[in-house]
Amino acid sequence: MRPEVEELQKVGRYMMDNQLAWGNAGNLSAKTGENEFIITASGTYMGELSREDFVEVAMDRSNHYSDRKPSKEVPMHTAVYNQRPDIQAVLHASPFYSTLIACSDINPPSDLFVESMYYLEKVARVPYAHPGSEELGEEVGKKAQQANILFLENHGVLVFESSVKEARMALQTLEFACRMLVEARAAQLNLNGLEKGIVNDFLENAGYKPRRKWVTE
Repeated sequence: MRPEVEELQKVGRYMMDNQLAWGNAGNLSAKTGENEFIITASGTYMGELSREDFVEVAMDRSNHYSDRKPSKEVPMHTAVYNQRPDIQAVLHASPFYSTLIACSDINPPSDLFVESMYYLEKVARVPYAHPGSEELGEEVGKKAQQANILFLENHGVLVFESSVKEARMALQTLEFACRMLVEARAAQLNLNGLEKGIVNDFLENAGYKPRRKWVTE
């Protein structure tokens, strides 16, 4: 079995077990070569993915190598890989709290705790377009170099990273921060973020990884 398949099977189970996904909503992908990636097939349940639930797709979308139909969100995943050669995995899901935020006009703060500073340094919003549409793929492509987390308005979230494990961590951090924000507002609690200088010092000097370079609008 290809290692990418095993990794996506594990992350699919993890997402279902930790309320980061539900039903057959969402899709997962990972690069398998310079010009190919695997993606979950249409209608799959992420908690019970078999080898047959993955379809390999050419990056130029000229072909896919399976009798199964790939997820209709291929345009969105392809847009990320084309815009970001550093990306190795893309997770699309509709976790409860993150989707609440995606349906609002607010963003979760990135200055609350260590993981939020790192994983949520940059988030961007993608205006609503129908799932699986070329329009949605185009809108994702426009934002893919600005952040590693995209809120798909009135739809869900898209998280992409340098590995499946990092993408999972980013998704879980996002959901945790969104839950903190929603529950703090409900309880009328004020969240005290860290000062901008402290956040920048952490990102520059904490030593986890070199600070990402973002394209700004």
